[in-house]
Amino acid sequence: MKSSFTVMISYPPLSGEGTALLSQNRQFQWFKSPTFIYPVVPASAATLLKEHGFDVIWNDCGAEGLDHEAFLKIIQEKKPDVIAFETKTPVVKQHWKIINEIKALGNAPSGPLTVLYGDHVTALPEESFKNSAVDYVLTGGDYDFLLLSLCKALRLMRSPDTRHQSPEKNLSTVDYRPSTQFEPGIYFRENGQVRNTGKFELNHDLNSLPTIDRDLTRWELYAYKNGNFKRTPGTYIMSGRDCWWGKCTFCSWPTLYPRFRFRRYTNVLDEIGSLIERYKVREIMDDAGTLAIDDWLKGLCLGMVERGYQKKIYLDCNMRFGHLKAEDYRLMKKANFRLLLFGVESANQATLDRLNKNLKVDDVITGCKAARAAGLYPHITIMFGYPWETYEDAQRTLKLGSYLLRKGYAYTVQATVVIPYPGTPLFDECRSQGLLLSEDWDRYGMKEPVMKTGMAPEELLALVRSIYRIGLHPELIVNRLAGVRDLDDLKYFGRAGKKVIGHILDFKKKP
Repeated sequence: MKSSFTVMISYPPLSGEGTALLSQNRQFQWFKSPTFIYPVVPASAATLLKEHGFDVIWNDCGAEGLDHEAFLKIIQEKKPDVIAFETKTPVVKQHWKIINEIKALGNAPSGPLTVLYGDHVTALPEESFKNSAVDYVLTGGDYDFLLLSLCKALRLMRSPDTRHQSPEKNLSTVDYRPSTQFEPGIYFRENGQVRNTGKFELNHDLNSLPTIDRDLTRWELYAYKNGNFKRTPGTYIMSGRDCWWGKCTFCSWPTLYPRFRFRRYTNVLDEIGSLIERYKVREIMDDAGTLAIDDWLKGLCLGMVERGYQKKIYLDCNMRFGHLKAEDYRLMKKANFRLLLFGVESANQATLDRLNKNLKVDDVITGCKAARAAGLYPHITIMFGYPWETYEDAQRTLKLGSYLLRKGYAYTVQATVVIPYPGTPLFDECRSQGLLLSEDWDRYGMKEPVMKTGMAPEELLALVRSIYRIGLHPELIVNRLAGVRDLDDLKYFGRAGKKVIGHILDFKKKP
């Protein structure tokens, strides 16, 4: 009989128009030009499990280029006890199908048990039990801690001293009372019913997490094919979970993290130092929803300079307009921050207010100018397709984005179609007002609008393509070429050009 307990953290192969931008993402897209983002919380889960004596298999079929047959072969050969997937609305139906297929493999006596986590199943935890043979759903964003709790209980239950069933029996059929074993936030089947251990609690100490084992989680798969990095290899960290504002009505991650927590800046500095020395990383993206500010930000920046890290690495982060002063931007530049990701979303104040962005349109322009004046590079995000906006409203957003990019106040852009994810106030609003065109989750992949809008789908997709075409505007190209200072700049410029073409194709009009 197998003596070890094996957990497989997996991103199985998915069918769609390009690469599934699933891991570490608040908005899902299919990308024609492959982009792979290092999934920090699943990597933290893998590390925690390994530290507690579990055998861990890291499997990302997209990043590894593995097809469905190769994925199933890994399961049949390795026979993991537990397989855990991060899921999101546009691919959850595919995950249900994959789970049912895994169950049909019949790797008794030890499983595999299947686990889903992510914002979609946090919003609709019981749905997956109705539509698949999934065994467990983890809700909330601390699924690294919850997966460890679950696997420790399952390992204990499989022990001959604690199981009251035949060892030949699959774990999913063992009669026990999970509610007495697991942390709050876990859904499971018991006696034919879906039960849970209560509302998830974000009471875990993020500073207690071990340094992520990047060898185990194959960080190099994500170190190069990422448009954010000027220098490679690059990687991701998260200093906080998730955003200190956390009230934007369209964002799915407040579903996971209804309150903001962050690590000590000295803890973050130690991680940065480890990445520099051990892995020779040249750029780091801190993917907390918004980087902490005030004394925390000051301490981090001064610590970067005191330790000399600013000479060895670029830092990127998510930030919000209207909260930093010119001296804050200058301090960030001194610490060698480079790319700052800002959410613009719309140039219409009524829309920003309705989204609860806590942002003025004027703050967008002044913020971009102040960051650029300090030598930083703003990356802006824009969305089209709000149900209440007219085509003329959307044109104002396009005009603002075009102005910021052509004049060099914003360096790069991400444009998307607004998708209302379950669990968000925007989804609830659209459902209650009859604005949803469909609740077929397959259609939520950003290839078409799923809300009623004041424009035709072709017009909407053309707007998204138009903002990316600004990247081919002569004025922008001249400004970018004038800013080339070294070979890294030139390589980045070339990679960015390919990404622009890829994004235009991402929103190509369907036949």
